[in-house]
Amino acid sequence: MSWTYDEQPIDLETVANGFGFVYIITNLATQRQYIGRKLFTKVAYKTTKGKRKRIRVSSGWENYWGSNKTLLEDVMTMGEDNFRRRILRFCANRSECAYWETYYIFDRAALLSDSYYNEWVTCKISKRHLTKNKA
Repeated sequence: MSWTYDEQPIDLETVANGFGFVYIITNLATQRQYIGRKLFTKVAYKTTKGKRKRIRVSSGWENYWGSNKTLLEDVMTMGEDNFRRRILRFCANRSECAYWETYYIFDRAALLSDSYYNEWVTCKISKRHLTKNKA
C-alpha cells in the first residue's frame, strides 16, 4: 500500500521538494491509528580519494511502517493491504516535522487513547525554524 496525500498517491516530484512529512497509519480492520514522522533522506558517508564525505541518501520512506512494535506486528500478521498510510503534512525541516508530529499526537490525545498505537513522543524544536510556517 503506497503513501497518499489528499487521497492522491505520492510521486517523486512531490518528494523532491520536501524534507520530510508527518503521517497517520490506519488499521482498516480495527480503525486503530498511529501518528509519526519520517524524513525523505538520511545521512550516509562516502569515501572518495581517502576522504570521508557526508552525503544524504534515501531513508527508505517508501516502505516505512513506523517504529511502534505493536503496529509492525499487526502489519506482519494482518498484511499491508489492511492498512492505509496517509501523509498529513509535508515539512521543510527536522524541527517542523517534530513540531507537527507532536501537535497531531497531542491534539488527538493519542497517548491517552487505546484507539492509537502511539505510546510515547519525543521532540526537539527550535522556534526560529517555525516562524515561517504558522498553523
